[in-house]
Amino acid sequence: MEHRQLGRSGLQISEVTYGNWLTHGETVAEDGALACVRAALDAGITTFDTADVYALGAAEELLGKALAGIRRSSLEIATKVCLPTGDGPNDRGLSRKHIMESCHASLRRLGTDYVDLYQAHRYDERVPLEETLVAFDDLVRQGKVLYLGVSEWTAPQIADALRIAGELGLRGRIVSNQPQYNMLWRVIEPEVLPLCRQEGIGQFVFQPLAQGVLTGKYRPGEQPPPGSRATAGGRAPRFIGRVLGEELLTRVQRLRPLADEAGLTMAQLAVAWTLNREGVSSAIIGATRPEQVAENAAAAGVKLDAELMDAIDAALGDLVDRDPGKTGRMMDVSAAWRR
Repeated sequence: MEHRQLGRSGLQISEVTYGNWLTHGETVAEDGALACVRAALDAGITTFDTADVYALGAAEELLGKALAGIRRSSLEIATKVCLPTGDGPNDRGLSRKHIMESCHASLRRLGTDYVDLYQAHRYDERVPLEETLVAFDDLVRQGKVLYLGVSEWTAPQIADALRIAGELGLRGRIVSNQPQYNMLWRVIEPEVLPLCRQEGIGQFVFQPLAQGVLTGKYRPGEQPPPGSRATAGGRAPRFIGRVLGEELLTRVQRLRPLADEAGLTMAQLAVAWTLNREGVSSAIIGATRPEQVAENAAAAGVKLDAELMDAIDAALGDLVDRDPGKTGRMMDVSAAWRR
């Protein structure tokens, strides 16, 4: 496993990050979750991403249990705050109250005194940005958070945060952005990526496999395979169902010979593609089985030449979405990928 610098910060993170959205505490039993984390560690993964909202805290608790006993300084643990964690009016958003209370709750569930990366899970238009940034900065000054990041923010939102942090002389500065990014969903390329390259913000991307679609296991005209996320419990089928269009699945199958020629599985090709894009610091993978972790982690360090990258674009054609207006919105591909 190779490591990369997170933007222009001094933090080194593994090229492949293990994340537990839609898995730990939701579709994967505890024993399976612990086995997946062990597989990640065995593959050399040192960076782990979660959020307070995942399974309403159960994902953080499981991750904390799985990493207990591992030398803390050898790990990079990232979590997030913003999305609803309860029914109360202050159980959501980026107010000072919710940020402080959520951070303390996350630290308790994770069993650690600090997190390496604390991320604003979404932008909160209801709260003054100054309030949010000062609260984050206070956590940095207290040593409970080492670095700050955002997830699914637009370029203007990121630019405003950087400007305000500079004007206020805040110690904590945004060093990472966690966007959805894969071969099919490239809405960060026109605006977010140029700004982040200019400002030294690294991309810490999720869904490099497009919810498993880019593995090729979903075939046109066939039912989803047993044991796949599309047949699992929880919320996964709702997300998968958005992308199971015949035209999309037919185009994805055109990637199979390209992967074969490169000596990669389709999953490895998809993860390697994200890691070969400029500005990407790490790709976050999820898994329901340890063997998936090992397969995807093997994409670290793989170099794809320009000819192969062009062939991928040609195979997918007009199904690639680059509309910057969709930055900051969860994937809704019913129109974007099936047009």
